[in-house]
Amino acid sequence: MTRALNLRHYTHTDLPDIRQALLDVRADAHAAEPDAPFARRLPWFVDHGGGHPQFACVIAYDQDKPAGFAYGAPSDPGREWWREHLDPTPEQSATFAVSEVMVRPAWRKTGAAHALHEALLGARTEDLAVLLVDTAHLRVQARYERWRYRKVGERQPSPDSPVYAVMLRELRSVNPDNGQDA
Repeated sequence: MTRALNLRHYTHTDLPDIRQALLDVRADAHAAEPDAPFARRLPWFVDHGGGHPQFACVIAYDQDKPAGFAYGAPSDPGREWWREHLDPTPEQSATFAVSEVMVRPAWRKTGAAHALHEALLGARTEDLAVLLVDTAHLRVQARYERWRYRKVGERQPSPDSPVYAVMLRELRSVNPDNGQDA
């Protein structure tokens, strides 16, 4: 692809307007595996994630066509599900949960996924970001490690889901000399 992508930010109130774009990108990205267990549940995941009042989404457009997206929402304070994988838990642990980063096949290997991900996290005020990666997808896990995540454990959210690597990334670092963000 030679054209630059236009990244647009959206919130919870925009979900009715962007929902179909998210579903279309996801369907195109997974066209080769339409019967995957979670493929049928995608509308529920989009509605559930987008239902959070602090839902944040970035969609990349190639002219007027959505090329990819990234979305997530802050975890409720004290309810960060990743805590069970760390002992001790970081003192500063406000968390933004990245739900999905998805790019259409024509935009893969162009840096679009990284641009979307960084645009999503760029203005976050939370201390940490967390996401799940299917443990069978080692290349995807390695990509997130290049993006400064580290695997802290594994989790199977439901009996019919894959086992996921729990990946955690620090968003803010504290300067030990003055306690301020570095």
